[in-house]
Amino acid sequence: MTTPPTLILHHYPTSPFAEKVRLMLGYKNIPWKSVVIPMINPKPDVVALTGGYRKTPVLQIGADIYCDTALIADVLEHVEHLPTLYPEPSKGMARILAQWADTTLFWTSMAFNMQPRGLAQIFANAPPDAAKAFAEDRKAMSAGMTRQRPQDAAAAYKSYLRRLSDMLDDRSFVLGDMPCIADFAMYHPLWFTRVRTSVLADILNATPAVLEWMDRMAAIGHGSMEKFSAAEAIAVAAASTPAVLHDDVVQDEHGIALGSEVVINAESFGLEPTQGELVAATRMHYTLRRTDERAGRVHVHFPRIGYSLKPAVSA
Repeated sequence: MTTPPTLILHHYPTSPFAEKVRLMLGYKNIPWKSVVIPMINPKPDVVALTGGYRKTPVLQIGADIYCDTALIADVLEHVEHLPTLYPEPSKGMARILAQWADTTLFWTSMAFNMQPRGLAQIFANAPPDAAKAFAEDRKAMSAGMTRQRPQDAAAAYKSYLRRLSDMLDDRSFVLGDMPCIADFAMYHPLWFTRVRTSVLADILNATPAVLEWMDRMAAIGHGSMEKFSAAEAIAVAAASTPAVLHDDVVQDEHGIALGSEVVINAESFGLEPTQGELVAATRMHYTLRRTDERAGRVHVHFPRIGYSLKPAVSA
């Protein structure tokens, strides 16, 4: 009998994307170790593993580091196939809805949540300079992004909630009787409104079907979690060898050969680059091999969608 891998989630409690992964872990009943990371830079322990990427969360399995919740969901599906996040025959629909939710719905909800009343609640018990530090950190991560005004976001958010309510008229979850990846992706921005900026949560009251669905999602829970330290996680990476890469078909869109030194970064939010040796470029993901003085030899994995690949510039 194969011993299941140890999953280490690097996250912080109020991260909406981390809530998405925590619920997926609970849904699949996969035990996991919790490393709580800072909400803003500096994040030296995260960067020791990723080489630059600092968005939240990050999933670690030994010396393999998985970035972005879209890829993390695929990893969880591989670790424990049932219950599936991608049920047939609506797998393609579920993925497209999830991508919309993780981008358009997420940024609309955040523009609404981060209006003055929401920010005041988030930082009510924090030191006086915490809100300023958070704003400066997120401004650096979103350089070049067009931000919605709260008024425009409120109008769009209400429309999206009504559309979601329509989808839930005759079913328990977005695409059927069981949750799929679209449910987890749509839930976490709304969770932030309901839990973290509850002074603004009245916007949800016009769609009771959405609230009932949110209760069903919250009831899934986070499964079996064990606290773990960043030092322990880095030691696990240093003592491990990256998993053997299977002979997946290389999908070359860039004319960059495997073994080349490359840089990968997100296309919009969180542009911090990760540099390493390109050792995989499949239809779904990239893998970089890199060495850190603390974490040792690691493989850092990114999804293809939402990320750009470029040759590293020689010094």
